[in-house]
Amino acid sequence: MSSDRDKPTAESPRFEVGTPQHLRWLYQITKTIIVLNIFDAFFTLFWVGTGFAEEANALLRDLVNNNPIVFVLVKAALVSLGSFLLWRYRRHPLAVVGLFTVFLVYYFILLYHLRFSNLFVRYLTDG
Repeated sequence: MSSDRDKPTAESPRFEVGTPQHLRWLYQITKTIIVLNIFDAFFTLFWVGTGFAEEANALLRDLVNNNPIVFVLVKAALVSLGSFLLWRYRRHPLAVVGLFTVFLVYYFILLYHLRFSNLFVRYLTDG
């Protein structure tokens, strides 16, 4: 049987996101997004520099070809600002989903870079 204290009130939030331990994990995930982004930037510079790939992001394509340092700075700034914004709203479920989604995207991008690196090494050693 349900009592009145089990019912949501106007003062209690509908969803409560995060215990202190959850928020520590989420903070680490946010920092990992930034690190993965930097790895992506340097892998991208390498692949574009060797001619094995092109930058997929049309907004950053000219920078990666003409000014690699600015490319890394702009890419780092954009992802850091986006991550900070999601972290700022970490008590909202959609922000948490956003952080996990961005993390997974960058994780799979890193796996793609590593697979491409393996193929590149094989190309160099077999050729």
